[in-house]
Amino acid sequence: MELQNGEHAAKLLKAQSHIWNHIFSFINSMSLKCVVDLGIPDLIHNYGKPMPLSQLIVSLPIHPSKTRCIHLLMRMMIHSGFFSQCDDTENELEVEYMLTDASFLLLKDHPFSLTPFLHAMLDPIMTNPWHQFSTWFKNDDPTPFATTHGMMFWNYAGRDPKLNMLFNCGMACDARLITNVVIEKYKGMFDGLESLIDVGGGTGTVAKAIAESFPHLKCIVFDLLHVVVGLQGTENLKYVEGDMFKKIPPADAILLKWILHDWSDEECLTILKKCKEALKSKGKEGKVIIIDMVREEEKGDNESVETQLFFDMLMMTLVTGKERNKKEWDTLISCAGFSHYKITPVLGLRSVIEIYP
Repeated sequence: MELQNGEHAAKLLKAQSHIWNHIFSFINSMSLKCVVDLGIPDLIHNYGKPMPLSQLIVSLPIHPSKTRCIHLLMRMMIHSGFFSQCDDTENELEVEYMLTDASFLLLKDHPFSLTPFLHAMLDPIMTNPWHQFSTWFKNDDPTPFATTHGMMFWNYAGRDPKLNMLFNCGMACDARLITNVVIEKYKGMFDGLESLIDVGGGTGTVAKAIAESFPHLKCIVFDLLHVVVGLQGTENLKYVEGDMFKKIPPADAILLKWILHDWSDEECLTILKKCKEALKSKGKEGKVIIIDMVREEEKGDNESVETQLFFDMLMMTLVTGKERNKKEWDTLISCAGFSHYKITPVLGLRSVIEIYP
């Protein structure tokens, strides 16, 4: 095929570059995992000032033959916004690196470190299903994860201690940041409550923070046996084993943080109806507190929209869920028999959704 003119050739070359960028986009996440595994954010942070490449190299546990590659790795991560570079110098070894807001969240000892979430999402158990994506479209398996591993995600986590640990640690690190914002910016949400149950609360990161901040509030972490077994509560916090699809213990408020996006509409209806029964059995009006995305493709910057799309694809690949827009949330809440709700977008890409019987 002959190129008709220069303009047509330019379009084809631009299209080629676009395709290349998407083919190789995995290099971003794998490079990020590499700098975290090598401990580079912590090394630069602990250095206490901009760190020269020469000093970074001698501080890393790498083979001498790989020293020349660190500059290339750091150049990639600077482009991706995880490090910044001081003024250029003719001596490559004296290039100095600093952390950015993003890499501060990758420090191991940062109170809101996202390193456990990174390790969970980029483990081969989680990434291998993407290689079966097209195969899944041709069969009747519920998810690509099931196509790859022969069972659903939740069943696998119940049998594999490694995945159970990775997932719980990943969710806990996210919960620390979200809970801190909720308690600081939206503490009125807990006014008048005497009891709260965190459904699918994992190891209890959210419930612990709420229990400490509101000592009068009796909190329960409600999750599957393999998640809560052996965990110790406090005076106003306890762990209860159970299945949210069967029965949820009664409470004034029921918290569903990052739960409903894991499940299909039909499964979410079951969960919400069990929540409504739990509120009714308490004998007083209560509410369900949902922390999840309210997808808005038309608004926000391109990166935020892309992140929402990523999560939508992630839910489809690992579990049976999806991210929902306001109309979808409205339909789901109404079909579950709740009278009204309000959405407060105070958590970045996620919102607090309070629904009432």
